[in-house]
Amino acid sequence: MEQSSAAQKIKVVVLDVDGVLTDGGISYGQGSAHESKSFYVKDGLGIAMLRRSGLRVGILTGRSCLANRQRCTELQMDFIKENSNPKLPAFLELLTELGVSAEECLYVGDDFVDWPVMRRAGVSVAVGDAVPELKQRATLTTLAAGGRGAVRETAEWLLKQQGKWEQVLSFYEFI
Repeated sequence: MEQSSAAQKIKVVVLDVDGVLTDGGISYGQGSAHESKSFYVKDGLGIAMLRRSGLRVGILTGRSCLANRQRCTELQMDFIKENSNPKLPAFLELLTELGVSAEECLYVGDDFVDWPVMRRAGVSVAVGDAVPELKQRATLTTLAAGGRGAVRETAEWLLKQQGKWEQVLSFYEFI
């Protein structure tokens, strides 16, 4: 299927966290409750643009931490699926909850654990520093690395493919 026709069907954007929304680094303070992560602000604006255009956006991650939930709340994401190991059963459950098909989802991942979901999604995106095997099989590979603009790059690509880019720019009075 041509990238643009697959992109037209997308209604939901599903994001991994570690290695996609972050650079994959995890810092610990005293105990697991003090886990911290860094999120890239431009990725956050990309998520806001996707949501503003009418797409639903959320996370599907194998880990659970307060930083994930805080970032999702701040960005008003539509869903949070944590502790999803393996990820495929949680993805299938999410499809039912959201009332969409796998081909109506775009998934962004970076490592082998993401492939079972990516291979079923309508559009699969590997971040620029994903493992080579994933990049070879993904629909699209970003130039930007995970946690350094890959989500923003994906958002812009999808919005342009769906003809929503001008609408999003007009919100910012850019055009």
